Amino acid sequence: MTSTKGYVKYYRFLIYLAVIVLVNIAGLSAFFRIDLTSNGLYSLSEASKEVVRTLFEPLTINVFFTNDLPAPHNNTERYLHDLLEEYSAHSNRYFNYRFYNVSADEGDISEDARKNQQLARDYGIYPVQIQNIEQDEVKFKKAYMGMVMIHGDVIDKIPSITTTDGLEYIITSKIEKMNNKISVLLNLDKPVEIKLFLSTSLKDVQEQLRIADIGGISQEIESIIDELNRKYYGKLEFSRIDPTDDPALDRQAADYGVLTLRWPAAGEASGEEKRGSAGIVVETGGSHITIPLIDVVRIPLFGTQYKLADMNGMSQKLSEVIDDLLDINKKIGYLSGYGTIALTSSGQMPNQPPGQESFSNFNRLISEDYSVSNVGLSGEPVPDGIDCLIIAGPKKRFDDYDLFQIDQFLMKGKSLALFLDPFEQIEQNPNQRQTGYNQAPVFRPVDTGLDKLLDHYGVGLRKSYVLDEHCYEQRLPQVYGGGTQPIYYAPIIRQEKINDRVKYMNNIKEMISVTSSPVEMKKDRLSSNGLEGTLLFSSSDRSWEMAGRIDLNPMMIMPPDDPGVMKSIPMAVIISGEFPSYYAGKEVPEKPVEEQAEGEVPEGGIPETGIPQEETFGNISDEGTIIEKGKPGKLFVIGSAALLGNNVLDESGVSTNATFVMNLLDHLNGRDQYASMRSKMQRYNPLRESSGGVKTFVKSFNIAGLPVLVAALGIFVWLRRKSRKRAIEMMFRR
Repeated sequence: MTSTKGYVKYYRFLIYLAVIVLVNIAGLSAFFRIDLTSNGLYSLSEASKEVVRTLFEPLTINVFFTNDLPAPHNNTERYLHDLLEEYSAHSNRYFNYRFYNVSADEGDISEDARKNQQLARDYGIYPVQIQNIEQDEVKFKKAYMGMVMIHGDVIDKIPSITTTDGLEYIITSKIEKMNNKISVLLNLDKPVEIKLFLSTSLKDVQEQLRIADIGGISQEIESIIDELNRKYYGKLEFSRIDPTDDPALDRQAADYGVLTLRWPAAGEASGEEKRGSAGIVVETGGSHITIPLIDVVRIPLFGTQYKLADMNGMSQKLSEVIDDLLDINKKIGYLSGYGTIALTSSGQMPNQPPGQESFSNFNRLISEDYSVSNVGLSGEPVPDGIDCLIIAGPKKRFDDYDLFQIDQFLMKGKSLALFLDPFEQIEQNPNQRQTGYNQAPVFRPVDTGLDKLLDHYGVGLRKSYVLDEHCYEQRLPQVYGGGTQPIYYAPIIRQEKINDRVKYMNNIKEMISVTSSPVEMKKDRLSSNGLEGTLLFSSSDRSWEMAGRIDLNPMMIMPPDDPGVMKSIPMAVIISGEFPSYYAGKEVPEKPVEEQAEGEVPEGGIPETGIPQEETFGNISDEGTIIEKGKPGKLFVIGSAALLGNNVLDESGVSTNATFVMNLLDHLNGRDQYASMRSKMQRYNPLRESSGGVKTFVKSFNIAGLPVLVAALGIFVWLRRKSRKRAIEMMFRR
């Protein structure tokens, strides 16, 4: 009997051992992890999963990392290994990675390690010097900490991985750039449709339009598409559509926003009217972009002119539009001219006035993820390949034609980001700066003409500055007595005033704004336009406005005596929806022309009859030249261009301000998943501001309350034990 019980123990032990082995085997193939961090720091974002899931060609990642590195670099290696394992778990069969041994073994480097080090150097990965503390002695060590990504003929690298901050974002962005175009094109379920709407009826008026050989355009466009098809893996499908005498096709052209001209039929007494359409529609995935073939321009004195689109640039324009629709190589346009600050500024000069600093940090940050193009307007439309147009701190007034181009850009379903200054700072007697007797600058209100567009959409900017008691405090040198000086025009935006319900804002805990004006959402106008307005952040409840006479000398600014004027002020908003055009129901504004020398004929010319073109085209009207109701677009408005300055955006892009700006641009470009991934980098978690009474209570409780609480707890335990002892004594007395 005893022997049987002994065997039962062994059987039970073997069963437990088998269960443990089977559980471990199952865990190798069906593992899962739970990430308990608030922002999913150790889990892959959906954007990362999608990138590796849609690989269509092999992607190889070679990692060169020295073993047994001191802290914190050993944690970086472990994190990188786990991160690549996560990529692999969610990828298809085209993703693979390998860690190469580049470490010496007990002081002697092996032949394999030597070859791997040479391979790393061939890829451009070189050892970096790191600091190591051993036995109270600081030592320096050279270590390899880099990786190379190979995708087809494309090679990219991260030469030095010294931190885990933003590592997933960097890797995913590089993979996306390498894979995007090939993967998107080869995974298309249906080809990209390119429809040429061209009415043969236009031949009747091509002489009046002074456009030669409209019929030959079709063959020229087809030739361009054939050439582009080689570049796009045969994924372009071209078709010609002639709406002449077909009401259904005519309505289809109108739905696409294709330009349609109308003129009286032969024998005007009949009252009949003929129509003709001309335009190119690029369509895929339920979205489309229309490219005009005939430009309609109104020029002073010469009236309306019709000009055929430049066929020499048509291939580039089509390529940009296709890339835009397929979400390939996102392009950001930055308005140059009109007094805006150039992105290529060489840096801030000494004593340069606020708002005129360099935007070089901003330029470097956006250039990492986007293709940036300068947009000059100057009477020309915004290029179709631009997804988001940034206008930062213009000082000069826009003419009506350029305002029309900005309005129509928004109507195309694109995004517009406005960083507008309420005032222009003008230095008085700048030559006297060195003497120390220069006068205070003058602040002149800026009138760009954009206000009438914004008012029509349902948003406005007030001509004032937001001042706040919760602001940046500047340290004063000892020569001025030391201490700190509050800079009231640089409010610190705290977490409770940041709209964390917006996904790309929910991990931004604190920001700073500089020389910003209040933003006003006009709810009635927004409602009538069918638009949605979202407040992104506002100042604290201890803020007020400075209007009228502006003086930003910190020594001269004092909070108002009346606390009733203090309130939270909106500072940044984003409007989204189908915008109504400001120019709906109006004529296209006249395009300004440069003054011509005597006897010189402007572009487009004057008809041979010498009759102004307004009379020549008097019997031709057009429709579709103005998009009266836009596709869903986005408009961001903030009353400060200084938010993009080098003194606000750090060079590395890890500050909360830099994260906000980049997340905002990702949202405006339809890349919210990348904004969420970038937010993982934010680990700044300030304590919530407490009142003086709360601080005093906590301090007093820690000093006196805790000892009293411990003493009270001790007395309670002593009394309880004494009571228990007495109860036991009473039991035994019985």
